Formats: sequence, C-alpha cells, structure tokens
Amino acid sequence: MTAETMPRKTRLRAEILLVLTVTFGMSGLRSVLRLIDDLLAEEALNEQQVTLNVSQSEFPWLDLALQLCSAGVLFAWGGLALFLLIIDGVRIPRWRWSDLGWGAVLAAVIGLPGLGLYVFSVHTGLSKVVVPTGMAHPEIEVPVLLLWSLANAFGEEVVVVMWLFTRLRHLGWGLPAVLAASSILRGSYHLYQGVSAGFGNIVMGLVYGWFYHRTGRVWPLVIAHFLIDAVAFVGYTALGGDLSWLGL
Repeated sequence: MTAETMPRKTRLRAEILLVLTVTFGMSGLRSVLRLIDDLLAEEALNEQQVTLNVSQSEFPWLDLALQLCSAGVLFAWGGLALFLLIIDGVRIPRWRWSDLGWGAVLAAVIGLPGLGLYVFSVHTGLSKVVVPTGMAHPEIEVPVLLLWSLANAFGEEVVVVMWLFTRLRHLGWGLPAVLAASSILRGSYHLYQGVSAGFGNIVMGLVYGWFYHRTGRVWPLVIAHFLIDAVAFVGYTALGGDLSWLGL
C-alpha cells in the first residue's frame, strides 16, 4: 500500500495519531501522570512548586544554545503541521496587521481572568505555585523568555487549533466534537501545573477554537498566546519574583 492507494480517512487517522504522539498528545499523557504523582505526594498541591523556564547550563553561551535547541522543537512541531496541511492543498492564511488587534483582545479576555483563577486556585489547593522563570543568567534571560513565549504560541496554536481542527473536520467531525477534542488536549498538557491549569486551558481552548472557527485565522491566536506568556514571564522577572501584591 502507498500513500496514493491508502484510503484518505485511514491516512488522516494515521497522521493524527503520529503527530499527536510526537507532539502534544504525549505531552498531555506525561502531564496527567505527573499530576497523579503530585496528588499522591504527602505535600498538598499548593505546597508544591513548578518552575516553567530554567537554565540548562552553568555557562551562559551554552545555556543560550540549549534553549535555542529546545525552543526549536516547538517551532518544528508547528512547521510540521503547516507542511502537512500545505502538501494536502490547505490554504494557510497570510499575516494581517489586524491580527495584532485581535491578538491583544484575546490575550486580555483570557489572561486577566486566568490570573484570577490561578490566585484562587493556589489558595484553595487546586494549583501548584507556578514560578515563571528561575534562570541563572540575567544577561540572556529576557531574550530567552521571549523566545519561549513565541515558541509556545506558534507550536500550540498551529498544532492544537489550526492543524487539529482542519484534520478532524476532514474526518467529518462536527464542531462540538472538534472544540472538545482541541480544548481537552490543550488542558491535558498543562495539568502538571495543577487541576486548575487544566480547567483554565480547556476554557482557553474553547474560546480560541470558537474564534478560529468563526474567522479561519490562526495568527491572532499565536499573538494572543505570545502576549500572555511574555507578560507572565518577563513581568515576573521585572517584579523580581515578588507576587505579594497578588496575595501569594
């Protein structure tokens, strides 16, 4: 059997299985297992801590090189998804300046309530204490944090929204099922931060998924995701890690 003779739906199912296994599907499974391990620990969830961005070497130049390699994986995941769509004849929307405005709106719609949910969840034991960065080299910290913000945004929104939406629709799935699948996937790979992170990202997935369904545009989602992460990562650094104003 070749790709030309394989039934289209069989090929699409195989593509979905392989891409998700390589990318966010496996990340989701690992995250679920980590949450189970955390819940079984003696410490309460809100007494545990997770750091999102850490140094990978004691030498700044080598740390930067390793960070570039790690972030490059996410860019490659997004690139793979785009490539698979392009060779199948799917049109990729071009960038528009209006995407910036929509991105800012979506970032505010998700980011501000998300911050409130996080603070509430830490106080109620539904979330770990999330430390946005613990990097050891200040001279490269901000550029690396911005790099990771862009890598997360590009990889997640292209794969979890644009590619997955397109492929599931090609399989004949209805909109409610597609929204649920994309949102649950997004929530799953954030569960290592706590139960509330999974719930919050499911809501984010529903909002972003609905926007994509209505507009067919992925770039506002990438911009919104970048802004949310960049503000959280760089803002934490600018504040010197002091979150007492949030009651934490």
